[in-house]
Amino acid sequence: MDLAAPIERALSLLQSIWLTVAGRFGVSAILDILIVALLLYWLLSLIAGTSAATLVRGMLILLTLGFVLSNVFNLQMLQFLLRNSIPALIFVIPVLFAPEIRRALEQLGRAGSLIPRTATTSSNTRLAETIARGAQQLAGRRFGALLVIERSTPLGEFASNGVAMDALLSPELLLNIFWPNSPLHDGAVIIHGDRVVAAGVVLPLSNSPIVEHMGTRHRAGIGITELSDAIAVVVSEETGTISLANAGRMVRNLGEARLQKVLSILDRSTGLSTNGRPTHLPGLSGFGIGRGRDSREKAQDTRQKGDDSEPTPPDFGNPHAPAILD
Repeated sequence: MDLAAPIERALSLLQSIWLTVAGRFGVSAILDILIVALLLYWLLSLIAGTSAATLVRGMLILLTLGFVLSNVFNLQMLQFLLRNSIPALIFVIPVLFAPEIRRALEQLGRAGSLIPRTATTSSNTRLAETIARGAQQLAGRRFGALLVIERSTPLGEFASNGVAMDALLSPELLLNIFWPNSPLHDGAVIIHGDRVVAAGVVLPLSNSPIVEHMGTRHRAGIGITELSDAIAVVVSEETGTISLANAGRMVRNLGEARLQKVLSILDRSTGLSTNGRPTHLPGLSGFGIGRGRDSREKAQDTRQKGDDSEPTPPDFGNPHAPAILD
């Protein structure tokens, strides 16, 4: 079917309408109408969903009914009141809509509200900050928790055995999920991007010799990282310590700042080995990840000499680390 002819006719019709309107009203009049329409739309969008919208609706209904009744029944007194009440609105509107007017002026004064700017903080950094803050709050309350951060390997098969969610990740949400005796506190949560996709998830346990004296939560955290490139954050219910598992190894006793830094580096890394397992990720040598014990001890000695205030770097998979029982 040839659509060229109908399109050409439609364009010619629009062109003729534009020429007719422009010839009758003038280009400046059309531009004036468009500016006023945009201004009204912008003002209405500011009050949308607020109590001011209800107030404007009530005022419009009242004025409309007044004008209709005064014209239909020729009510002279009502017409007089309506005509003289309109100038009074100049003084009433700033009082009634002071918060909305203030917000409109602030938006005009902020260049960022009119000109898009790139975010100063990347999504990876925000995610790491949210998880680290949530883990610290869970640890402070001794709430056991297991957070699994999905990366390139899909975790849909594990998420399907939990409770499906689609909630924005926040420390408050994690506190509610892992609150003791809540229906979902015993399982894991799976995080994709900045959203919690499932809670109460049952994960496979690791059979590695290094997890012999660990509890179920820590064994599950290591187990999921052995099967995928996911990152697992574990909060101990007994000791309140925070651990992080990656590529089948675990580092323990992390604080909020150190956990955030490690998560930021791991989440930015995308290198995978040929068998699908994460490679020794670049930029993590300072954290003792993916190296032998001798090189880790050497790195610790070097860093302690350079800065005595720097805490000891995490040590993934150290079999001589203290056992965690939950």
